[in-house]
Amino acid sequence: MTQADRPSRGITRSRAAAVWLAVVAVALGPLAGGCTGDRQAEVAERGRSVMPFDLDRTTHRFTKNPGGGEQTVVSGEPGQIALIRQHLRQEAERFRAGDFADPAAIHGDAMPGLAALRASAGRITVTYADTPDGARITYATTDPALEQALHQWFDAQVSDHGRHATPG
Repeated sequence: MTQADRPSRGITRSRAAAVWLAVVAVALGPLAGGCTGDRQAEVAERGRSVMPFDLDRTTHRFTKNPGGGEQTVVSGEPGQIALIRQHLRQEAERFRAGDFADPAAIHGDAMPGLAALRASAGRITVTYADTPDGARITYATTDPALEQALHQWFDAQVSDHGRHATPG
């Protein structure tokens, strides 16, 4: 009996590859849909040490636009509105200087877009404004790479904050 005539006693390379790909797909599947609930809970917990307002009583809105975008935090409660304004005013000052330590503390140093933003001091115009129900930080740049970094950063925040954030 030749090798070709014998029944297969093992896993062929193609079958092994298919099994391996299936295992990888199952393992990575939850990541394809965005942030997991555990990750969102971790982010919310770390956020409590950075943001003075209550995430459950506020909403973050991240609106991407050509050249940058707007980050708005709102609430229907006057006490929360005051805390939002205090925090975003301080954050805008830090962001102008390229200091993104607070988002890194909440989301981690590997957050998409963060490294480029940290190196962007003076190349992104960061403006703060009160809104009737909170505050807004506007980001503007003429650098396409920084625009992309801002948009990645916004997407990561929407994903990480889960029900506490919405795209604009």
